[in-house]
Amino acid sequence: MKWKQALEDYQDYLKLERGLSDNSIKNYLLDVAKLIGFLEANTLSVSPLLIDKETIQRFIYEIAQDVNPRSQARIISGLKSFFNYLTFEDYRTDNPMDLLESPKIGRKLPDTLSEDEIDKIIGAVDLSKPEGERNRAMLETLYGCGLRVSELINLRISDLFFEEDFIKVTGKGDKQRFVPISDFNKKYINIYRNEVRVHQNIQKGFDDILFLNRRGKQLTRAMIFTIIKQLATKIELGKSISPHTFRHSFATHLLKNGADLRAIQQMLGHESITTTEVYVHVDRSHLTEVMDKYHPRK
Repeated sequence: MKWKQALEDYQDYLKLERGLSDNSIKNYLLDVAKLIGFLEANTLSVSPLLIDKETIQRFIYEIAQDVNPRSQARIISGLKSFFNYLTFEDYRTDNPMDLLESPKIGRKLPDTLSEDEIDKIIGAVDLSKPEGERNRAMLETLYGCGLRVSELINLRISDLFFEEDFIKVTGKGDKQRFVPISDFNKKYINIYRNEVRVHQNIQKGFDDILFLNRRGKQLTRAMIFTIIKQLATKIELGKSISPHTFRHSFATHLLKNGADLRAIQQMLGHESITTTEVYVHVDRSHLTEVMDKYHPRK
């Protein structure tokens, strides 16, 4: 098996078996492409079925000179996934990555906003313009439901179950989950729908998309980033934020106010509770509160 065929088969596996997004698949393939580039640059003619641990160690040593530990760990993780696939499919009997360790890196804690900062950002939206109502509704939904930016721009009217107080969210790998939505959040979505969106010239194919641009089409991820950056500048926030900051703030504020970690995991759509546990590190005061409230020896 040559590298080209191995990459094509691996790509199909990531898409069909693991259900990853196009962006995630691209990153996984890029990790393997870096290894292939190293082999070509050093005129090493070795197939993915025969490459050994020593050759991969040489590659890792070389990239360590140019990338930071976090990026290095990401590439190693991608290669481990690739060779795990080859062994899983019986192309190889061993995984040359098994005994290779990633560099030790600190766990990056997510940036968050305080409740007051959230209020100031949303309060800075210019409601004198038609897109103002849309922007307010979008930000309230990002923060109120803890959505990823891709989930926000793909949210459909048919995903709104307001009578049941839920919205249906399509997350990574097209996995769907139901997330509670507050009356407060519903109010601003309804204002946007009934006072702005209803008057738009909606382009064919976008009738069911909730948040639209001025041309009646779906918003882009970049546009959401731009809107948030402009609002942060407007209130002189002094922090570098993104749409994901609202999602991190959603989880942190829920935990701080006593929400169960498992419930937060379900609302965020995390496969593993380990991913959600990072928010315990953001707000350690919650641990003390839990101990004081529930331990018999308080």
